[in-house]
Amino acid sequence: MAEVELPNPEELEERRDKAFSRRVALTTAVYAVILAIASLGASNAMKHMLLAQQQSSDQWAFYQAKVIREHLYRAQALVMQAELADVAAARGPRQEKVQALATRFADEEKRYNAEKKDIEKDAKKLEQDRDHYRTRDRYFEFAEVFLQIAIVCSSVAILATSRAMFIFSMVVAALGVLSTLNGFLLFARVGVLDH
Repeated sequence: MAEVELPNPEELEERRDKAFSRRVALTTAVYAVILAIASLGASNAMKHMLLAQQQSSDQWAFYQAKVIREHLYRAQALVMQAELADVAAARGPRQEKVQALATRFADEEKRYNAEKKDIEKDAKKLEQDRDHYRTRDRYFEFAEVFLQIAIVCSSVAILATSRAMFIFSMVVAALGVLSTLNGFLLFARVGVLDH
């Protein structure tokens, strides 16, 4: 009769633990890759948000300059109209020059009024862009937190050979993945994060 060698139970346990550790380590590496993608998305969103904020501020400064010029021309037109109303000054070629200046100032006031409306529209569009990127950035920030927690939990799962901790890390990582995807696509908005 041939002798059958039974495997040592401790050796089987060690192999199982090594397989589990490898699987968890590979999963942790995937978490780290997704974390890098989320970090890149956050960096990009922050850069665009700051750029849009700067451009919006520039547009509002430009708008303010147009408003000031509009008011200056309005004041000059009023001065010219008051001068035209003066009977003594309203005679001869001087009257024509004053009338021409009053007309020119009124036209400039209208031009600045029209230009500032376009500038205001551009500034508001840039503010919307800023807010859009700010929203995206918040989701990336939460993704980074979830993924970092998942990495720590999976590391603990390896050290403690704890399947429960590994499953918890997968749940937290799934939240991180969803938050990363939402940062790029904004398919869902969480009210708490959009304020």
